[in-house]
Amino acid sequence: MSARSHVKAAPAAGISGGPAFARGLWRIAAADVSSGNHVRLLHDGPETFDVMCAAIDAADQSVVLEAYILRSDEVGRRVGDALARAAHRGVAVRLLSDWIGMRGVARSYLETLRKAGVIHRTFNSPGVKPYFGLVPRDHRKVVVVDAKVGITGGVGIGAEWMGRGPRHRVHWRDTAVRIEGPAANDMQQAFDIMWERAQSRERRGSHRLTRRAARGAHLDPATAAPALVGIVEGEPFKMRIARALQMQAISAERAIWIANAYFVPAWSEVEALTGAARDGVDVRILVPSRNDHPWVSLLTRRYYRRLLTNGVRIWEWRGSMMHAKSSVVDGRWVRVGSTDFNPLGVAINYELDAVIEDATVGAQAEAMFLKDLDASREITIRSRVLPHA
Repeated sequence: MSARSHVKAAPAAGISGGPAFARGLWRIAAADVSSGNHVRLLHDGPETFDVMCAAIDAADQSVVLEAYILRSDEVGRRVGDALARAAHRGVAVRLLSDWIGMRGVARSYLETLRKAGVIHRTFNSPGVKPYFGLVPRDHRKVVVVDAKVGITGGVGIGAEWMGRGPRHRVHWRDTAVRIEGPAANDMQQAFDIMWERAQSRERRGSHRLTRRAARGAHLDPATAAPALVGIVEGEPFKMRIARALQMQAISAERAIWIANAYFVPAWSEVEALTGAARDGVDVRILVPSRNDHPWVSLLTRRYYRRLLTNGVRIWEWRGSMMHAKSSVVDGRWVRVGSTDFNPLGVAINYELDAVIEDATVGAQAEAMFLKDLDASREITIRSRVLPHA
């Protein structure tokens, strides 16, 4: 059975579920939705870094960068140079990196940025604190320029996304998204909250949800200017992306296609996907065959039998590490961000995902997914002996 078989036709243009998308994101994921955003999908690290550095070089007022993976290698120096140039121009530049993800960064790298005027903070370094600072992590990957242009996805600041170095001669497969419009300001606000958290300055009850009215919950894709974008902020124990997946599983009529690097879902997520598949929805999951954390693949494969016997189709990426965290539903709803479907991503770490409603972007995301399947191997019950799940 080919990767492109049983692909049902996309719904006719203009068909919409009304404001349910925007209202649902607000009610179950605490995400405001904005309209009139210009969205561009970014394929892999080389394109993402080009777009990222071009946006930073065009900054007039502010640049913020939030990175789980931050290295002082070739890519780190390139991005760091762009940040330093912006600071020299008088742009306010802030850099937030996670303590675990930035291990090994050269002190000279950070000192050079500091001397250039870049303000740097580290999130959750170890110490006498809950869980000794080991969790939660800031797993987000965010760049925002002038609160007008935002970039997010799975791409970290490291050479593995360029295929450089002895361990990574082929760049990692990943997906990011560039958003120009009001959603970029939502990303800026999300960064500002994490910036305060990094200094333990967020007062209890001060989060933006406190007595906050919904914004954009009324928006209807049939009449609002595209693209509609909701910025979902994953926080410990909030389970927002998991609920967003379940909302999409309920609404899906044609297809749910998911690419995920570290796929160890909760049983509620498995039931949502298998329930959709049994109801005739084309459910596909793409995961890496070679993982930079091999033990994760062992856990992922424990789910194969349950998924396959219920009609879900599974592919393993045959190239270098597939690190994307994206999904497309009915060629209309697209998610690109930092959240992996596993306990750390869904329930423990800080994450950020853009959920987009736009038929044009959805068609592009489906084409990207099908191209990835052409470079992957489909897993079937007969293709290997599968463990019971």
